[in-house]
Amino acid sequence: MNPYRFSIEQLIQKARDIRKDIVVLNSQSPAGGHTGADLSQVEIVTALYFRLLNCSAQRLDDPQRDIYIQSKGHAAGGYYCCLAEAGYFPKEWLSSYQYPNSKLPGHPVRHKTPGVELNTGALGHGLPVAVGLALAAKKSGSPRKIYVVTGDGELAEGSNWEAALVAAHYKLDNLIIINDKNKLQLAGFTKDIMNTDPLDEKWRAFGMQVTQCSGNDMRSVVETLEQIQPCGKPNVVIANTTKGAGISFIQGRPEWHHRVPKGDEVTQALEELNHG
Repeated sequence: MNPYRFSIEQLIQKARDIRKDIVVLNSQSPAGGHTGADLSQVEIVTALYFRLLNCSAQRLDDPQRDIYIQSKGHAAGGYYCCLAEAGYFPKEWLSSYQYPNSKLPGHPVRHKTPGVELNTGALGHGLPVAVGLALAAKKSGSPRKIYVVTGDGELAEGSNWEAALVAAHYKLDNLIIINDKNKLQLAGFTKDIMNTDPLDEKWRAFGMQVTQCSGNDMRSVVETLEQIQPCGKPNVVIANTTKGAGISFIQGRPEWHHRVPKGDEVTQALEELNHG
């Protein structure tokens, strides 16, 4: 069971706190960060860690815990901010993000950061491993669920679609794939770089149960995820998000893929979040 079980209102406030952490974390990093990707997934990871996931910082080795995999590993900064807020490690660690010998490297590394289940960063690796974990859970009779968040640009990697074939073949309805569909990748729009639409039809053709939600609307995210029921098919939630969501001068702008706020931008971002 999740140790927090936050209400929608509590989740919205927690998501605002995590966004503030993201702004400060990236502004202090010596190696930059992926601000836009960090911000687009905030409602998703907040809903998971503070309401839905059957796991906690006190049960890191529980064999029955739910597993979360951050497949879009470049959004490690936002992931770390969520883990810190959920008590997996002291928030003071955030100021060490990407410094030499930090426990918070630029992409998630399992043996360095408490709560991280898989090393990710090379895109297209998270879902195949998640499929293996879901299959193992099925075969062993474990009640655990496997959640994986992918970027929409990441879906150009063929390994994801090979994994989807396996997941559907073995009827892995304990697998929940959440596409953070923020419509941007690298320096441009996904539709121009590698168009994956119609994404819902592709997933259904591979044998998935597909739903969609407004990925930056907390109530929509929670209601969609809580309505998922075992049906003999793997689950895909297409979370329609905005890259850089929550900060006016960042959201929807391709240049913030690998930009970080500095100086007055930090002040403006925090003011918007404090009064949003």
